Amino acid sequence: VAPLVAPYDWNETDVGMRLEAPSAEHFFGTDLHGRDVFSRVIAGGRYSISLGVATVLLSVLLGSLIGIFLGFIGGRIDAWGCRFLDVLLGFPAIVLAIMIVSVLGVGLVNVVIAVALAGVPRFARVVRGAVLVVREQLYVEAARALGASPLRIMGRELLPNVMPTLVVLGTLDLGNAILSTATLSFLGLGAQPPTPEWGAMLSSGREFMRYAPWMMFFPGLALFLVVMSVNLIGDRIS
Repeated sequence: VAPLVAPYDWNETDVGMRLEAPSAEHFFGTDLHGRDVFSRVIAGGRYSISLGVATVLLSVLLGSLIGIFLGFIGGRIDAWGCRFLDVLLGFPAIVLAIMIVSVLGVGLVNVVIAVALAGVPRFARVVRGAVLVVREQLYVEAARALGASPLRIMGRELLPNVMPTLVVLGTLDLGNAILSTATLSFLGLGAQPPTPEWGAMLSSGREFMRYAPWMMFFPGLALFLVVMSVNLIGDRIS
């Protein structure tokens, strides 16, 4: 609904209104090119929140597949897989994401892939732990006794029973995903000008922090409020 809420087009420039302070005409002031910061913050929510959701969904998909496979197969494959996940968990997620983006290249799609891959080890570890408990249940033994294939057991018996764990973990991780994608955009590795993504807006406004602090304050405030809201929802669900 951003186009319905924003009073101006997010990319509409007005050189005569450059770096105007917040007023009744421009609630959050204007930026270097005379664009309405309020409209850009509203439009930026479409990018930042969408990137975070896409990142979490991709992390959940890949992490659950790896975790279910390792937990169900067991043995040496599980042991070696867990050691590899432990190595990846030894890297800070944002550092791992920066490494991946440096290989894939700059862009929103690559940012989603990078942050998602950086979060996969965490999801895989949690799902594997849940699968180790679920696979010992009687209904799994009954499925084996009836001749169900491993793929059928993993898809029909294990996945539905670890889904509540995935939902809670995904909700809790959404705020971190939004922050990570915004961080990469702030560093110039994600959204590129003139895209009104909150991290990119923070980056473009840091040069004018003394003279036009509203260029950084309002995108930062929006990022804070969204992440805080998502975390509170995740805490409530858990």
